[in-house]
Amino acid sequence: MSLGQHLLELRKRLFLAALGILVGAIAGWFLSSFVWDGLREPIYAIVRAQNRNAQINYPDITSAFDLKLRISFYVGLIVSSPMWLYQIFAFLTPGLTRKEKQYTFGFFFTAVPLFLAGCAAGWYVLPHVVELMTSFAPRQDAALINAQNYFDFVLKLMIAIGIAFVLPVFIVLLNFAGVISARSIIKSWRVAMLVIILFTAIATPAADLVSMFLLAIPMVVLYFAAYGIAVLHDRRVARRLPPVGSDGLLL
Repeated sequence: MSLGQHLLELRKRLFLAALGILVGAIAGWFLSSFVWDGLREPIYAIVRAQNRNAQINYPDITSAFDLKLRISFYVGLIVSSPMWLYQIFAFLTPGLTRKEKQYTFGFFFTAVPLFLAGCAAGWYVLPHVVELMTSFAPRQDAALINAQNYFDFVLKLMIAIGIAFVLPVFIVLLNFAGVISARSIIKSWRVAMLVIILFTAIATPAADLVSMFLLAIPMVVLYFAAYGIAVLHDRRVARRLPPVGSDGLLL
């Protein structure tokens, strides 16, 4: 294909991806109330746990409408993800070799479920985080929480944990690219465990060790699973290399 044909193909793929997101956002508009009710549940838990007045606050006239639009967009982005991910693949794969296609498909079809699993874990720890953060306010004071800021906080928390679940995939990708070896991965296991514990302690700052360990255990398992895959890959690469004698010369 010529450059002009590639540009036309790119425009077609972008249009279809945008159309899928738009249709998903329209569906998200009708689902936004249910999503927002779920996100507000930790605020209601504050009332029960801390015996204080806690409310979602809309400081501007357009705040509620803007928030509904944002929720609709993100719901549409998630719902339409199969559509726009396919458009990315359909544009990229014709220019890739067979081996590159295998790596690309393996990466995406592993990273996406892990990212969604991380977001689900973030949803699980959200009530504990909200409860702790609001507990620093004196009990006689009300917790008036800005709706936009609260949504941004929830979104960042879930994305951060989602990305943390995807990091082992990047480790495997770097190993396949020859940047790091399985030996270097296992040598750093103590540092990795410390980072995981610190991350889960920050993500679940409430005095709930069960939540912390429930978040840390899958991350540890994923780290050692990445190491296991790297070991298998390094062994396969080593078998393909020509034998070397004691003098360093090829046999």
